[in-house]
Amino acid sequence: MLSMAAVAQDNFLTVDAQLRTRGEHNHGAVRPIKDGEQSANFVNERARLGIDYQRGFLEVKVAAQHTGLWGQDGMNDTNGRATLSEAWGKLMFDDHFFAQIGRQQLAYDDERLLGAQDWDVSGYWHDALKLGYEDGHNKLHAILSMNQTAENNRGDYYGGPMPYKNMQALWYHYQSQRVPIEASLMFINVGQEAGAEGHGRTYYVQTMGTDINFKPIDWNFHAAFYYQMGKNFFGYDIDAFMASAKAEVDIYPLMKLSAGYDYLSGNRFSNKQGAFDALFGSYHNFYGAMDLIPGFLTLGLHDIYAGAALKVDELSVQLGYHYFMTAEKYRSYGRRLGHEIDLKASYRLLKDVTVMGGFSTMMGTETMDIVAGGSHKKFQDWAWLQLNINPRIFATKW
Repeated sequence: MLSMAAVAQDNFLTVDAQLRTRGEHNHGAVRPIKDGEQSANFVNERARLGIDYQRGFLEVKVAAQHTGLWGQDGMNDTNGRATLSEAWGKLMFDDHFFAQIGRQQLAYDDERLLGAQDWDVSGYWHDALKLGYEDGHNKLHAILSMNQTAENNRGDYYGGPMPYKNMQALWYHYQSQRVPIEASLMFINVGQEAGAEGHGRTYYVQTMGTDINFKPIDWNFHAAFYYQMGKNFFGYDIDAFMASAKAEVDIYPLMKLSAGYDYLSGNRFSNKQGAFDALFGSYHNFYGAMDLIPGFLTLGLHDIYAGAALKVDELSVQLGYHYFMTAEKYRSYGRRLGHEIDLKASYRLLKDVTVMGGFSTMMGTETMDIVAGGSHKKFQDWAWLQLNINPRIFATKW
């Protein structure tokens, strides 16, 4: 192990900013629209300023963030919505071992269970300690987090805004340099509080599984499987799982085609929870851009999808299709939920300025009306337009 004594070392300082503004027309996203309901229109905005400092074995990053909607605050409103999206320190013990502590994003593999959720205006972060080892082939991370709302003198009840009281995770990733394959193993233990202060109890949910990528020339095959057990808020045992498989092929040099299938188990109306919980991952990245699916995942999901992506110079266009069914039947209704079509395009105006936009529509069924609300006889659609300005303001070495 190398000594961390004070020696002559280079200092690096970078300052990055992001201004992201997105306007949305919502006529059926998140929750299907009903007869007589009007569409919603709004503009949300994110402003971030990040400072990163590195010197030898030390790295420190602090990123301030303000999020909100146009018109949410008055001209002279004093109730700001500023927070820190990142505030962490990282200490390298040698070229392989490190410890990182503080507010940080946790993004692993395809972000199915732990992700930065960059689509959301605020994103996801965790206050945690991360211990790690990394070399050319292997990465091993251990994550520890514990949340409280006050410096209690007595009692350990947590009823705060974070979705968990404590979390422990272990992630191992292997990348071969001879064969084009990557594989990960993940274990996450999440403790969630139930009851009330003075009568609370922490229930633990364990999720474990693997993520595999095989990347021969012009192809990418991806598969993932996760099993979930433990107890939910009501004290019921959990017995759930999810599985996915996806294939992509490059149609040289401009186009990529993809197809895949996801399965999430659902409740079987017994004294066990059969519905799989994707924890702190991004539904938006997997189950349709309209974000309709999370509202009824207690019934589980079959998702058959296909897509095409085209890139010409600074223009990128993506077209996706999803066919949804529930994994479990609800009463006498069928499993079919409907079809979703997502169109997305982006154009890089400058190296740090990108304009993006999209349009999606959902063609639902009577089952969709029952489990998610709305009326499948009405045209359900969603459109958005976003400007992202992400410059590096300052970078220096001394």
